[in-house]
Amino acid sequence: MGTFRIKRIYDAPASTDGKRVLVDRIWPRGVSKESAKLDLWLKEIAPSTGLRKWFDHDPARFEEFSDRYRQELKANDVEVSELCNLVDQADVTLLYAARDRRANHAIVLAEFLKQEDVRIA
Repeated sequence: MGTFRIKRIYDAPASTDGKRVLVDRIWPRGVSKESAKLDLWLKEIAPSTGLRKWFDHDPARFEEFSDRYRQELKANDVEVSELCNLVDQADVTLLYAARDRRANHAIVLAEFLKQEDVRIA
């Protein structure tokens, strides 16, 4: 069984990344598919378009955004299960494009998976 890590897609791939999974709904600007070195793109695990636009990367809205996104994740059994199945086989790095390393959906996703008793590195 592996562990989850989170990392910006703009950071260089590393041999320690394990399976690289993009968890953004929109393809990140300036990143080619070759340089991303993805194993999987899980668009549907990202926040809904409406929630993403409402949040607009405003740190003052992060707490409310986190609560709303967790509700979306609870209703998203397919993709959550897919991530859990991946981590049963290997380490997984959740990749995101947001600039803010402290207030983004990948952090919420990682915390959600941890609460669901999935290991986070």
